[in-house]
Amino acid sequence: MKTNSYNTDRYDHYVVEEEAPLLEWLLAHLKGSKTKIKATLQGRGIKVNGKVTTQFDYQLHPGAKISVSQTKKNDQFKSRYVKVVYEDRWLIVVEKNVGILSMAAGHRSLNVKSVLDDYFKKSGQRCTAHVVHRLDRDTSGLLVYAKDMETEQILERNWHEIVYDRRYVAVVSGEVEPDEGTIANWLRDNKAYYTYSSPVDNGGKYAVTHFHVLNRTTEHSLVEFQLETGRKNQIRVHAADMGHPVCGDPKYGNGDDPIHRLCLHACVLCFYHPVTNERMEFDTPIPTQFLQMF
Repeated sequence: MKTNSYNTDRYDHYVVEEEAPLLEWLLAHLKGSKTKIKATLQGRGIKVNGKVTTQFDYQLHPGAKISVSQTKKNDQFKSRYVKVVYEDRWLIVVEKNVGILSMAAGHRSLNVKSVLDDYFKKSGQRCTAHVVHRLDRDTSGLLVYAKDMETEQILERNWHEIVYDRRYVAVVSGEVEPDEGTIANWLRDNKAYYTYSSPVDNGGKYAVTHFHVLNRTTEHSLVEFQLETGRKNQIRVHAADMGHPVCGDPKYGNGDDPIHRLCLHACVLCFYHPVTNERMEFDTPIPTQFLQMF
């Protein structure tokens, strides 16, 4: 049963009359395509009894009040640095911008974890963001955070089994030949936290990166990197090892800085859900600034 929509918000309001899982109820009672309804649910645009719910199999009972956002997205999350891509009760996937750390380091540093913690508090969720993996401050792209310790531990302990595809796109200096290949060596940090590579075991960690050239000019190449291992600074060091460092890289680069940012973006993240085991596949577009160079 639909009730009147109030003028103070942009939600349509309904009262549930029969027991049903949430998505099943939405598909039966809302106008619009299945894709659009699922997008509204994933985009945090559905509230049950005033609380945002993204769980598609959430069990509804008669008398429950459903609010459906007319704008498809939930308005509670606003950040110029972080965009929510997906959320459920166990984890949240975000796309981070350049210029923000994945987690706090030192005093008052702008970081994704604190942005998410603030959002969870404001949206009435009793949880905090648990860091599972990181991106450098000046790398943009996809990150997953757990909402509780159990989920975090499953992800951390089984990361290499759970994550089955991680890809980055980068603008690198010079014209990369051949079209594709693999870099494999050992990576180790020195006392100044500079990561260096060695073709033989130097007591560091073995690292494997596959690359595929998407586009090139005589000055620059647009390259997709697929990680087989996830080591600190792996792509940045391996790109430098190729003789084609990532543009805008102050640490491992050659001074080539065409768009005044580190030209590295985490564009694909695919993993098995740590609790439901379903395949979760996320991708974001290549930054426009990268494409404009080609």
